[in-house]
Amino acid sequence: MKIAITGITGNMGQAVLAAIEGEEYLESIRLLCHSRKRMKKLLKRHKGVRKKTVLVQGSVADANACKQLIEGCDLVINMGAVIPPASDKSPLNAIECNERGADALVSAIEAVRENQPRLLHVSTVALYGNRTEPHMFGRVGDPLLVSPFDVYAVTKLRGEFRVLESEIAQWAVFRQTAMLHPQMLSDNMHDGLMFHTCFDAPLEWATAHDSGLLVRNFLRRVHAGDLPETFWKRCYNIGGGARNRICGIHTLSDGMSLVGGGAEDFFRPGYNATRNFHGVWFSDGHVLNDLFSYQTQTVEDYWKEILRLHPVYKLGKIVPKGLIRTFAIKRLLKDDNAPAYWAKHNDEARLLAYFGGREAYESLQKKGWKDCAPIARYDSESGVSDNERSVDYGFDFSKADEEITLEDLKSVAAAHGGKLLSTEFPAGVGMYAKLEWETQDGERFTATPYTVLRAGHWYNPVYRSYVWDFDRLSKKDKVFASIWYDSHGTDEDVRYYLDEKFGAHAEKTAQA
Repeated sequence: MKIAITGITGNMGQAVLAAIEGEEYLESIRLLCHSRKRMKKLLKRHKGVRKKTVLVQGSVADANACKQLIEGCDLVINMGAVIPPASDKSPLNAIECNERGADALVSAIEAVRENQPRLLHVSTVALYGNRTEPHMFGRVGDPLLVSPFDVYAVTKLRGEFRVLESEIAQWAVFRQTAMLHPQMLSDNMHDGLMFHTCFDAPLEWATAHDSGLLVRNFLRRVHAGDLPETFWKRCYNIGGGARNRICGIHTLSDGMSLVGGGAEDFFRPGYNATRNFHGVWFSDGHVLNDLFSYQTQTVEDYWKEILRLHPVYKLGKIVPKGLIRTFAIKRLLKDDNAPAYWAKHNDEARLLAYFGGREAYESLQKKGWKDCAPIARYDSESGVSDNERSVDYGFDFSKADEEITLEDLKSVAAAHGGKLLSTEFPAGVGMYAKLEWETQDGERFTATPYTVLRAGHWYNPVYRSYVWDFDRLSKKDKVFASIWYDSHGTDEDVRYYLDEKFGAHAEKTAQA
């Protein structure tokens, strides 16, 4: 079996490389790389695959590099991504890799007419946008409401849409959840990104190790030829399981426990955003695990391993908490990716997106932890996985694909405030027929019923420009409204957008 991989130097990529090191059926592993020197350094740690690797130098957005990468391969794994905070600092790099890269790679595979490679595309939980009560749980098919100013989520959204609407015969999309990796703690000590995490955000963690196992076990089943045909041309959530469902404040507390404290010892209620993050607990996270049995580690296992690898953290227990807060946490409030920096430099657009406005932000600064209701940990023993209020999908989501009718498609379009323009639902093609739709704004787009009904995509301005217009759209879009109004008021009328230099703006729009 011959495979090609992008993003091998990333945290998930390195875990995959470690996991597949002993897989004898892998004849050839082609790796796309920007730097041969860096790649060779990585391969020194994995001698079991070094003789099988072929390095292809170039960008994933380079058509020639993609063509060379996939030549003669049976399967392509696209893990290449520019993620936060790098995507916040260098949005052009995120566009090149996440969006244009996905397009170039898909185009290269589409051009292969005989023995076309299969594609595994790794997407992200960020597509679901901000989730909170009553919709702490989500699944593939939920509306994709990427958070304002999140270039990473937008570019991954567009890249995924390109895969779903491609002419590749066999593809699968894995939406990666929040991932615990060996460098996570140290990485978060260099940027204000940690303050984007809402304390009440539902986070379902998977470790990089388990993500590597997932890909390895997937490869084994592909090689064995025992995956059902129905596995392909579908999206899946990479979940961590019930044991790994916690909230943002618990993640911060677990990390800070290494130095002898919790989130309340080192953070203040006003440090972190109250909305506009991304994270969700998966009600369908078991699907991939049932297929590939990869969920082996818990959040607790992860932090024990971090402490084993970095015993120096134990010294933090003898350092006064005030000093740690000052030199490890408070200094990051000055970073340009931190809310405190936005407030000081009058970035009203981001204060509005992340807090609901300056007034709400400043009010929060006056509060102590005694003024805030405690956030309970998820009870993994209860087995609860239902939202308190259902999502309006516009059709009966429990229907099997073969039961979907033309009337269901019309109903979904109407729930979005739009129309189905196609008049036929071709038998035999069904969920993957290319149909014409119209948005509430009168814009036409082409997408399969699977993309719309099962993967949650519905065309809106963010697919073509950096404009988040969900306040306006949700007034007529029942599907969007199901989720958007969990963290936004029905009286909000704000259009968020990035200008040509990626400066953030928020402007009031006229009432619909």
